[in-house]
Amino acid sequence: MQSNTNDLIVILGTGGTIAGAGDDVGYVAGQISVADLVTAVPALAARQLEAEQVAQLDSKDMSHAVWRLLAQRVAYHLARPEVAGVVVTHGTDTLEETAYFLHRVLAPGKPVVLTAAMRPVTSLQSDGPQNLLDAVTVAAHPGASGVLAVLQGRVHGPVEVRKAQPFALDAFSSGEAGPLALVLEGQVRVLRHWPSCAPLGLDVVAADPELWPRVDIVASHAGADGVVVDALVAAGARGLVIEGTGNATVHASLLEALKRARAAGLPVLRATRCTGAAVVGAPEGALPSAGELSPVKARVELMLGLLA
Repeated sequence: MQSNTNDLIVILGTGGTIAGAGDDVGYVAGQISVADLVTAVPALAARQLEAEQVAQLDSKDMSHAVWRLLAQRVAYHLARPEVAGVVVTHGTDTLEETAYFLHRVLAPGKPVVLTAAMRPVTSLQSDGPQNLLDAVTVAAHPGASGVLAVLQGRVHGPVEVRKAQPFALDAFSSGEAGPLALVLEGQVRVLRHWPSCAPLGLDVVAADPELWPRVDIVASHAGADGVVVDALVAAGARGLVIEGTGNATVHASLLEALKRARAAGLPVLRATRCTGAAVVGAPEGALPSAGELSPVKARVELMLGLLA
């Protein structure tokens, strides 16, 4: 593991609500530069920081092309000996997907900390400045490593973190696992081990993102059938994730179509639409389990597996 012996923190901006402007509901994401976000937090003035704008978008519109560019820029800065860690400002909607993607591609020895906000900069309840300050604090913390998410004073791991509330300030959760650490009055209180992972490597995503395999998510629900599955296979899907009910159970009519897809060579993973816990067990005849991964993270895992 690399040692955090230096003080420089690089902040990479991708847009999101944390860089938004407007009222609490009708704001426009990605309006403020990451350099201006840093300048707006007086407590960061004493820190050794660099800011770089990687993208400027609403994270609901996150793309594979931005993912690849972000991973490349994170890797570049982590390789600089003077850099202690990297902070990524992001939108909340797909933060958990980006965190897991970076976790599987990079698994860095230095901290890579994603942060975001539920209110724009112009809101009276703006949570972005404190979240950014906390993220920098964690990125500079001795011994911190791996991909992390810092929001509302909690440090989440890339596997467990989920957006659990659509509007509340305290929107993120790590489910039953709980946070990895807390940020209290500028101090990091570690609760669990920092995340570790066998990385797939940046070369896995070297190809043009337009050529990355298509992996889709299909939901099981009352009245489900296999029409969507058959259509996705016909459209060129290379893998499927089923968002199952309960313990990742699948409607019988939908299951038949998924079995046809597997017979045609498509890998399929079953995840659960329930939040906060993993799929348990593997009943006889069940589709392969995504385990503790949410449907969106299972999609990332399956796509990266196909790329690898």
